Amino acid sequence: MTDATTPQALAHKLDAAAGAFERWSRLQPADRAPLLEAIASALEDAAPKLVAIADEETSLGQTRLRNEVVRTVFQLRLFARVLTRGEYLGATIDHADPGWPMGPRPDLRRVLEPLGPVVVFAASNFPFAFSVAGGDTASALAAGCSVVVKAHSGHPRLSMATAEVVHHALRSAGAPEGLFDIIFGTEAGRGAIVDPRVKAGAFTGSIEAGRALFDLATGRPEPIPFFGELGSVNPVFVTKAAAERRGPAIVSEFVGSFTLGAGQFCTKPGILLVPASAGLADRLPGAVPGKPLTLLNDRIRTSYARAVQELRDTAGVRVLVSGDHTATDPSPTVLCTTSAELLADPDALIREVFGPTALVVEYAEEGELLEVAKVIDGQLTASIQGEDDDTIAAELIGLLAAKAGRVLWNQWPTGVSVTHAQQHGGPYPSTTAPATTSVGTEAISRFLRPVAYQNVPQHLLPPALRDTNPLGIPQRVS
Repeated sequence: MTDATTPQALAHKLDAAAGAFERWSRLQPADRAPLLEAIASALEDAAPKLVAIADEETSLGQTRLRNEVVRTVFQLRLFARVLTRGEYLGATIDHADPGWPMGPRPDLRRVLEPLGPVVVFAASNFPFAFSVAGGDTASALAAGCSVVVKAHSGHPRLSMATAEVVHHALRSAGAPEGLFDIIFGTEAGRGAIVDPRVKAGAFTGSIEAGRALFDLATGRPEPIPFFGELGSVNPVFVTKAAAERRGPAIVSEFVGSFTLGAGQFCTKPGILLVPASAGLADRLPGAVPGKPLTLLNDRIRTSYARAVQELRDTAGVRVLVSGDHTATDPSPTVLCTTSAELLADPDALIREVFGPTALVVEYAEEGELLEVAKVIDGQLTASIQGEDDDTIAAELIGLLAAKAGRVLWNQWPTGVSVTHAQQHGGPYPSTTAPATTSVGTEAISRFLRPVAYQNVPQHLLPPALRDTNPLGIPQRVS
């Protein structure tokens, strides 16, 4: 059933999640790993059925969806490996030292421990990888937290079917009842984030919805961390040298990137800054395909049409490619302005449009790239198309690193590799927690908190902090 979860049912699920957390968090990391593996294997087995449902509800296409299942399974198995290695615990031991320069030092030992039950708000644009069994769920379970997922209204049948697969896998593997569950409906999501049993929230979606949930999470009598990925325009800065040497390729690659997935990626390059002298804007009408693209749902279609129209109506904006942005399946739209106009009104022009629309910004002098880099707000990514001998490159990279979680050189931001060094997050409004990532192994740290043990006897310490190191994990000692 995908009916809205009642307050009574929500209370029951949160009670179960709190009870499951007490058992799950006490397991050693390596003992949690097999359950993540079990979920991964179950999703692989169920993939044909799940992909068929997902395609019916999202129209993303079976090839894309099968690839997304592969990513989802890989994420789960990657976190299982993180658990077996144990580095994520940050086990640190400072033995007592009477000669410590700041005065006698007591025996201090620090380790990361799980926060508690987590509510995960699923995303619409990645119905597997950022949804019920996606990265937030995988990293929270790996951290030792129980999880309640608020299903996205864009794919309710898939959400329920995926939840059933996860439930069965966990039960078969002997997980505590209530370790994972799912809820439906906006009010259930709001109720969950303010419930005292919930100790953290994770979200991927719009700025408006994410900010509303963030305010609820931090406005509680006991505020909790809320890890929201909200919005980003992911600007691309093209230097004069790059435009002169690789102009046609840059235009082609940009079109492929901003239209990928009908422009419904959080890392879509929404702004392209180019030298006016290179004439790249003139190449775009012939490079942008006119075919209609399918958006995920009616709410996104409505928001997209409104956002495109507002951007088109902004002073100083002209149309390069006039896609049918009001159609059920819109064709791509490309708009154009100047860096002078953007610098005069950045709030109006630096805005995310979720869908197949991009804004080209022409500049006269390369120094204008630095001025734009100074006024952009927080971004998931910022990219440079440049040449190794560009004199502006070092300063531009420094400015962009202060504004974005990931800085790219001569690549496009729509690929987000799931790996150890990945950073998918950035300053507000791209996220509500710029020190964290929602992709990659460091995502586990969101659901952990440090605890220091002072002068505690060996047999009473967590195993990760004992001198004998029974878990065989990395320890930083004195």
